[in-house]
Amino acid sequence: MFFISIKNRKNTLALKEKCSICNEKVQLRYNPMEEWGIEGTMCGKCYSKKVHEYYPGEHIRVNKDLD
Repeated sequence: MFFISIKNRKNTLALKEKCSICNEKVQLRYNPMEEWGIEGTMCGKCYSKKVHEYYPGEHIRVNKDLD
Protein backbone atom coordinates (compact mmCIF):
# COMPACT_ATOMS: atom_id res chain seq x y z
CA MET A 1 0.00 0.00 0.00
CA PHE A 2 1.31 3.49 -0.89
CA PHE A 3 0.60 6.64 1.01
CA ILE A 4 1.03 10.02 -0.60
CA SER A 5 1.51 12.94 1.70
CA ILE A 6 -0.07 16.13 0.52
CA LYS A 7 1.31 19.29 2.00
CA ASN A 8 -1.05 22.12 2.74
CA ARG A 9 -0.34 24.89 0.32
CA LYS A 10 -1.83 28.28 -0.01
CA ASN A 11 -4.56 28.69 -2.54
CA THR A 12 -3.04 31.23 -4.92
CA LEU A 13 -6.41 32.00 -6.49
CA ALA A 14 -7.75 33.30 -3.21
CA LEU A 15 -4.79 35.57 -2.49
CA LYS A 16 -5.32 39.22 -3.27
CA GLU A 17 -2.21 40.72 -4.76
CA LYS A 18 -1.50 44.43 -4.79
CA CYS A 19 -0.52 46.48 -7.82
CA SER A 20 3.15 47.49 -7.98
CA ILE A 21 2.18 51.01 -9.05
CA CYS A 22 -0.95 52.04 -7.10
CA ASN A 23 -1.06 49.35 -4.32
CA GLU A 24 -4.73 48.59 -4.99
CA LYS A 25 -5.97 44.99 -4.95
CA VAL A 26 -5.49 43.27 -8.29
CA GLN A 27 -8.61 41.62 -9.71
CA LEU A 28 -7.00 40.51 -12.97
CA ARG A 29 -3.23 40.21 -12.95
CA TYR A 30 -1.09 41.83 -15.66
CA ASN A 31 2.66 41.34 -16.04
CA PRO A 32 4.64 44.45 -17.04
CA MET A 33 6.79 44.54 -20.16
CA GLU A 34 10.53 44.10 -19.50
CA GLU A 35 11.41 47.54 -20.88
CA TRP A 36 9.16 49.22 -18.30
CA GLY A 37 11.49 48.19 -15.46
CA ILE A 38 8.63 47.33 -13.09
CA GLU A 39 8.82 44.34 -10.73
CA GLY A 40 5.68 42.47 -9.70
CA THR A 41 2.16 42.50 -11.03
CA MET A 42 -0.04 45.36 -12.16
CA CYS A 43 -3.75 46.11 -12.16
CA GLY A 44 -5.56 46.67 -15.43
CA LYS A 45 -5.80 50.43 -14.93
CA CYS A 46 -2.05 50.92 -14.45
CA TYR A 47 -1.20 48.47 -17.23
CA SER A 48 -3.42 50.39 -19.64
CA LYS A 49 -1.79 53.68 -18.65
CA LYS A 50 1.72 52.28 -19.17
CA VAL A 51 0.79 50.86 -22.58
CA HIS A 52 -0.47 54.30 -23.59
CA GLU A 53 2.64 55.99 -22.16
CA TYR A 54 5.24 53.70 -23.76
CA TYR A 55 3.42 52.97 -27.02
CA PRO A 56 1.72 56.19 -28.12
CA GLY A 57 -0.66 56.14 -31.02
CA GLU A 58 -4.10 54.83 -31.74
CA HIS A 59 -4.91 52.49 -28.86
CA ILE A 60 -8.42 51.73 -27.79
CA ARG A 61 -8.52 51.95 -24.03
CA VAL A 62 -11.53 50.13 -22.74
CA ASN A 63 -11.31 51.31 -19.12
CA LYS A 64 -10.90 55.08 -19.42
CA ASP A 65 -13.70 55.55 -16.91
CA LEU A 66 -11.35 54.23 -14.20
CA ASP A 67 -8.97 57.21 -14.55
